[in-house]
Amino acid sequence: MDETQLRSSLADLQEFKRLEERGYADLLLDAYPALRKYFAEFIQLPFAAAPGSEMLLNAIEIIRQLDAGQIKRLPSNAPTNFVPKSLRTLLRKTKGRLNRNAWEMGIAFALKDAFRSGDLYLPQSKHHISFWDLTLSETVLDERLEQPTQQEVKAVLTEDFQSSIKLAQNRFLQDSFAQIEDNKLKLSRYAKMRVSPEVNTLQRVINGRLPLIRIERLLIEVDKQTRFSHHFKAASGHSSLPQLFYKTLLAALIAEATNLGIVAMSASVEGVTVDMLRVILQNYVREETLIAASAEIVNQHHSFPLVSVHGTGELSSSDAQRFGIRASSLLASYYPRYYGYYEKAVGIYTHVSDQYSVFSTKVISCSPREALYVLDGLLENNTVLPVRSHTTDTHGYTEILFALCHLLGFYFMPRIKDLKDQQLYRIDKSEDYGVFTPLLDKTADLSLIEEQWEEMLKVALSLKQRSAPAHVVLERLTNSFPSDRLSKAFTHFGRILKTQYILRYITDKELRQTIQLQLNKGEYRHRLPRRIFFADQGEFSTGDYEEMMNKASCLSLVSNAILYWNTLKITDIVAQLRSQGEEISDETLSHISLLPFRHVIPHGAYFTAEL
Repeated sequence: MDETQLRSSLADLQEFKRLEERGYADLLLDAYPALRKYFAEFIQLPFAAAPGSEMLLNAIEIIRQLDAGQIKRLPSNAPTNFVPKSLRTLLRKTKGRLNRNAWEMGIAFALKDAFRSGDLYLPQSKHHISFWDLTLSETVLDERLEQPTQQEVKAVLTEDFQSSIKLAQNRFLQDSFAQIEDNKLKLSRYAKMRVSPEVNTLQRVINGRLPLIRIERLLIEVDKQTRFSHHFKAASGHSSLPQLFYKTLLAALIAEATNLGIVAMSASVEGVTVDMLRVILQNYVREETLIAASAEIVNQHHSFPLVSVHGTGELSSSDAQRFGIRASSLLASYYPRYYGYYEKAVGIYTHVSDQYSVFSTKVISCSPREALYVLDGLLENNTVLPVRSHTTDTHGYTEILFALCHLLGFYFMPRIKDLKDQQLYRIDKSEDYGVFTPLLDKTADLSLIEEQWEEMLKVALSLKQRSAPAHVVLERLTNSFPSDRLSKAFTHFGRILKTQYILRYITDKELRQTIQLQLNKGEYRHRLPRRIFFADQGEFSTGDYEEMMNKASCLSLVSNAILYWNTLKITDIVAQLRSQGEEISDETLSHISLLPFRHVIPHGAYFTAEL
């Protein structure tokens, strides 16, 4: 290598080193002029701060004084501990002066985090309010949860922890799924549940005997049985119905569920115009009417004998299904795993029971963790399903969620990825936990839980009485600063519960199979919305939240209607097979899917014949 090449390589290395050390900071500072265009007005809002966050208010006041000309230079002793590490390399200029641009950019980051956690809020805002304004006041707390008192909580948690450890120790040697080697947890590959040939044969027979049916005819037949259409009442309360109400209502539901839209649907149904469909969607097809109609189907489906073979309705799971979006929306975000780096998507988060029915639907962004929305569906369940246990995949769990589920009476049992790498906790440093002692190498703080117990119960009771959306409260707790003792208490309580659950999971084969079976039901159900929501390549063409929610809720209603119709037909098919001498056990039936969908035709050119 000659000297020119060597010097060129050295320059490249120096540039790479500079980018590595401060490239991100330079990028942020380049964006400062654009931020400043609105930041100067934004900083004038009447902020208030929770105890412990007064330093942010001091920083905000300094910016106001600089902008008003009351002070000429940023004080050298201005607070800086909230500035991100990526900006601190540019924070100090010569002679110890502070770089105002880097300092204000650091405040912008701190404000974002403080708003998310509720440590900074606007007293007159409906959304950006303090955390405790989300919960009930002491005068409204007229009931208690079935939980120990503050004086009992330490003893109760200790006793429960010891019992779960002993039970796991007894099971450990009887289950080959987990071993402990070199003080580390080793897990064998999970053995898939074996499906007997009888199940596969019966499923093929059922799929072959289910008659083809168009979606409009299916809805009509289900409505004759359930009368779900009676829940679609006008927002104004008028009893008189528009012309061709029933025909237009079903056309509107199909237009939303299939993503056809009202223009295409009006061209497919004789006598139904765009204006007629718009009137129905504006006045009758609303979130509350869709929820009530879907619940009617679920409630009546719950009573079928065949359904009880699949589950009692006490177990559920939740998962998000991603759909592309073409319009601009605050919910839209990039999701490279499925849509690359150029297309945006949103998620439809659904709660599915062990009977395959959907009892909650919510359109969410793909960016935040799905765990934020688990409690919303469980608490807003308005069906007869007695849900008591709930499972998710890894994206649907946090330690704080473990704690809140327990306080609200739900047994949370997620399928956690990289289970062997999870940190497990003990509650007593000096206690010998037998074979599990090497795994329990950190200690949860029982004293902190005891200290914050009444406040924790207050938060849980507020969620139960729906004083605030669960995902908002959970987001505030998750994003609280490390100094927030309530958030820490929830986290430590969740760590204890997570440890007990993991020890049960690795030693209880039946639990693992139950979780796997329920998650499989949810995954299998995802295929049905893909088939129904076919128009515009299955992508949302609107960015309006209410319109997207209407489409998602209509999709869930139609999904439940297909489930109801399938269950009726499968019950008849099984009865015919048994009358012909076939021996079909309930165990075999419990593995049969109630949601085959190939026989449902959602995309006929015209709906005239049926509607």
